[in-house]
Amino acid sequence: MTPLAQHIKDTVKKSLAEDIASGDLTAQLLPETLTTQAQVITRQSGVLCGTDWFDAVFLSLDPDCKIRWQAIDGDAIRPGQTLCELGGRARALLTGERSALNLLQTLSATATTTRRYVDAVAGLPVKIMDTRKTLPGLRLAQKYAVLAGGGHNQRVGLYDGILIKENHIAAAGSIKAVLAAAFSLAPANVTVQIEVENMLQLDEALNAGAKLILLDNFDLEALCSAVKHTNGRAELEASGGITLSSLREVAETGVDRISIGALTKDIEALDLSMRFI
Repeated sequence: MTPLAQHIKDTVKKSLAEDIASGDLTAQLLPETLTTQAQVITRQSGVLCGTDWFDAVFLSLDPDCKIRWQAIDGDAIRPGQTLCELGGRARALLTGERSALNLLQTLSATATTTRRYVDAVAGLPVKIMDTRKTLPGLRLAQKYAVLAGGGHNQRVGLYDGILIKENHIAAAGSIKAVLAAAFSLAPANVTVQIEVENMLQLDEALNAGAKLILLDNFDLEALCSAVKHTNGRAELEASGGITLSSLREVAETGVDRISIGALTKDIEALDLSMRFI
């Protein structure tokens, strides 16, 4: 089982456990053998994401549940559109409704927000990157949603990438020393990135062999200077205080990547509804 598949299984199990606990009392009002059909519609425009999580909720409650999607992850959706139709035991559909919609609308929100940022830099050779500022317990899910929205993933956690920040530099004594330690520690498949706060630190990082540099809270003039000074010797990423309204100006400075915490932390769930037919 892949890490994402395991994550889906675990997330769905936890979501249902917190909602059902000892049992769905209201669903017991219906006959156990009653079957029914339902459909999910969206009341908002956005980008669909989370269909595998949605499916896993209902299939865990009713393995015979049939789900027919009319859109797939990454598709643009419009108000009033039917996203899927499903049929199965009425009790299972009612019990799983909230958990399934919570996951679907949250991941669709992440994909939708990402698409807005990606669209804002259309035509420019820059990547919109996510961060570790994710909702607790949903990191892999939200990083999947960022991809569905057209963005790119950074490291998943502290274990699969090295990002050297101000405190790491201070503890090691210098940029040169901390980079040397990182290069000796990191396997070939692990990226080493260092955060710099000014042009002097940028020059130190370049001289020490840094190939991936995070420019923290550089203004537009400083970003342009950094790009010119680097001249392709390293990949540059802008970060810090970048909003949707300022994004394109930042991208036009020539940086290679822009990391946006808002893709995963500042989201508003898409308005989705499940109706019984």
